[in-house]
Amino acid sequence: MTIRALPPMRVGPRLPYRFRMQTERTASLLDSKTIEKFSALIHDIRFAMLTTVGSDGSLHSRPMATLGKEFDGDLWFFTDDSSGKVDEIQQERHVCVSYAEPEDQKYVSVSGVAQLVQDRQRAKELWTPAANAWLPQGVDDPRLALLRVRVQAIEYWDTPGGKMVQLYGMAKAALTGERLKHAGDHRASDVVPRKETF
Repeated sequence: MTIRALPPMRVGPRLPYRFRMQTERTASLLDSKTIEKFSALIHDIRFAMLTTVGSDGSLHSRPMATLGKEFDGDLWFFTDDSSGKVDEIQQERHVCVSYAEPEDQKYVSVSGVAQLVQDRQRAKELWTPAANAWLPQGVDDPRLALLRVRVQAIEYWDTPGGKMVQLYGMAKAALTGERLKHAGDHRASDVVPRKETF
């Protein structure tokens, strides 16, 4: 396995997060309940939106297929190693990965640090035939790389009962004139403690 060397993280006013990636494995810092809840929320959501920061500070998002079934603290994606997102990640490694399933009222936002990984064995383990649409030479495509996002914070909104519970709450609020109360579960969890860097 080879990992492309990246420049040191920038620190200053443009950096939206004020913490550095820790060297410990992320999963060891997560409690099992958080891992189970996160895994359950994203299990059936095939595509996520990966947001990176452009050289001018603008945000760029694109859909990405999450690879693998078990969440261990890292999210994995296939990418073309010459794509624009790779250039952006080389300049700013902090990313956001978001998942949404409006039908079931499930929404998840993940903050983490991205890294380009060249590992053919891991790529073979994660390979799916659907990836041929983007990388037609398959797992041996010389442009194939893995994008690993080491999770640092998770935030989610989940409404048990889904749309019917939400619709009932909206109707009740409209009829009574009271503000709509979120009927579900909203939690935020910092996986890696935030640290001041300046």
